[in-house]
Parts: sequence; C-alpha cells; structure tokens
Amino acid sequence: MKAVHFGAGNIGRGFIGLLLSQSDYEVTFVDVNEAMVRELRERGEYTVTLASEGRETVTVNNVTALSSASQEEEVMLAVANAHLITTAVGVSILKHIAGVIARGVALRVAESSEPLHIIACENAIGGSAQLKELVYARLDEETRSKADQMIAFPNAAVDRIVPIQQHRDILKVVVEPFHEWVVDSSQMIPGYKRIKGVHYVDNLEPYIERKLFTVNTGHCSAAYLGYLRGWETIQQAMGDEELTASVREVLEETGELLVQKHGFDRKEHGKYIDKILERFRNPALTDEVSRVGRSPIRKLSPGDRLVSPAMQAYERGLSFSALARSMAGALMFDVMEDPEAAELQASVAKAGARASLAKYTGIQPGHKIHESILKHYDELKRVNELKLLDLLKQA
Repeated sequence: MKAVHFGAGNIGRGFIGLLLSQSDYEVTFVDVNEAMVRELRERGEYTVTLASEGRETVTVNNVTALSSASQEEEVMLAVANAHLITTAVGVSILKHIAGVIARGVALRVAESSEPLHIIACENAIGGSAQLKELVYARLDEETRSKADQMIAFPNAAVDRIVPIQQHRDILKVVVEPFHEWVVDSSQMIPGYKRIKGVHYVDNLEPYIERKLFTVNTGHCSAAYLGYLRGWETIQQAMGDEELTASVREVLEETGELLVQKHGFDRKEHGKYIDKILERFRNPALTDEVSRVGRSPIRKLSPGDRLVSPAMQAYERGLSFSALARSMAGALMFDVMEDPEAAELQASVAKAGARASLAKYTGIQPGHKIHESILKHYDELKRVNELKLLDLLKQA
C-alpha cells in the first residue's frame, strides 16, 4: 500500500509517518526542505525517540521523499497512484499544496476507479473539508462529479506534542509518548484499510473540540501567561503552581462547556484534563513558550481555541473569565521574531487594546467577554509594571 504524506516536519515524521509505516504503508514524504528530502531518499529510514524515562527509539523504514519545489510532476503522479494521502503542513499551507493534489486527483479519476482517502491532519476544525474545497476549486465539473464517487476527505483530529528540536541527524525526531489520531469514519468509503493506532468514530466534532479546547487552549494559555511571568519553556511555566492553577481554571471552563455540549462524562473528562496538564509538565520535553504562543492573531481568531469556547460558554451562561485572562495574555505576547505578534503589538500601540481586540477576535466593545478581557489586560499590565519597578529598584 502506498501513502503520500505532505509535510516531512517533526509531526509528519514523528507521528503520521510513523503510524503509516507501522501499518505497512510505503510512505512518500513531500516537502520543500531539499536537505530533508535528499536524506529521506538516500536512507529510506529514520528514527523516532520517545520523550520518556526510557527514551525508547523506533526505526521507521520503507520511506522516501519528493520535493514539492522541484519535482511537481513526480508528486502529481505519486498522488494519482496512492492508496492514501495525508497532510501535516499547517492549515494555512493547504492552499499551496491543493494545486498538485488536484492535478493528481484529475489523473486518478481519469484512469482508475480505485477509492482514495485524503486526510488533512492539521490543528483545525474540518481540515480535510477545507482541503477538499481548495482542491475542488481547481477541478472542472466533470472531474468533481467523478471524484465524488471514489475520493473521500474524512476530517480528523490529531494530538501529539512535538517541540522544536535540533539534532545532528536532520531526520531524527523526539516526540512525547502520548498520541491521538481520530478520523471520521462516516465520511470514509466502505472497505477502507484501517491504520494501526487510529481511532475511528461516527461523529468527530466532540473529539475535535475536546482536543482543541483542552490541549490547544491549555497549551497557549500556559505560553501566554508563562511569557508574562518570564518563563522560557512550558515545562518551567508548569512548575509555577500559581500559573498551573490558572491554566486549570481555563480547562475547567472549557471542560464544563464540553460536558454540557457533547455529553462527555464529567469524571472522565476531569481525568483527561489531569492527563493534559501532566503532558505539559513532561520533564523530558523542552518546549519553548515562544513556539507554543506563536501566531497569536490566528489563535485569537473567532473560530479558534480561545474565542470559540469563550463565546460558546457565554451563550450557555457558563463562566469564561479564565479564558478572557488567556486572551488578555495573548494581547501582550510581545515576541518580535513572530510576525503575527509584531503585527498585534503594532496594532495595540497604534489603535489601542480595545480596537485591536475587536479587530482580531470579532468580539465587539460592550460585549461581556470583551469587557472581561480588557479588565484582565489592565490587571496583567499593572502586575507587569510593578515587576519592572521592582527590578529597577534592585538594579
């Protein structure tokens, strides 16, 4: 069985590619990193090490790679002849790979009737549906009609922490032991080959929101609040008892929303929160606050991990104050190496926090959530100013 995976980064190699290889797929990675592509082609294997006490290492074999920059024809043919297509490139990059996937799909439906599944493994709700829309926009009506009969784009939720890392071996990757890959089986073509380690469900939305509103919401909350307290890594931040308590408050708010909306067992979800916090504390990982908090504009957008659960909680009459505090922290994420953080800070400096908040979150002045965020913003600023004064006195 042949799989084509777009994105040979740490998630691609350390999570998706690993599981595909363990399910006896021959995996062709597609990436813009020419050095990565060259090493994968020459070696045909790489290692994945678990960030655990035992540091267990597994070798992933039966892999190769193609360059999306210089081998577009080969990529198109690989797509046309694959049994499975997956991605882990970042949802904003899907538009850049949709063209070559569309060409491969067009060739596939013209020459074969064999089913094909295309799964976007991205941190986004409906990632595969978004990719389908981008691909179909590049197909004519006849090709779309044929594709509807034999090509499926099942949505998925993925979860594995893979921090930024540097090794002498460009292919080596370290990942946390925990992983979860959930796929919507109701959107798949009957007779599909199951991937070992994948959880197939009939209704994906509860699992997507559980992951997004717990792992992603909690992670960025730890980053934004940790940044303000001067911590460099998530692990350091999670060693701060007061900060950890604040992150737990956030997850208790999103947890109450998830329990009421999707019917999760309250006790079991409490255990899930405990597990997530334990993962953030993993001493075998070193995950930089600047990485986890990057792209604050995207993370403050209406449908993402902070605004969406806060708005849904508000609509149900539930608490959203801790989420508002995290959003206030995001407004203060001043990491100039991050283009979105730089843009956000420039907006706050020019237009003020109130206008910037409305611009990027869509929550208008006067709304209770908007006012709660501004209240926390003022409090966090005051605390930071007091800290600065203390430092100046000590100097």
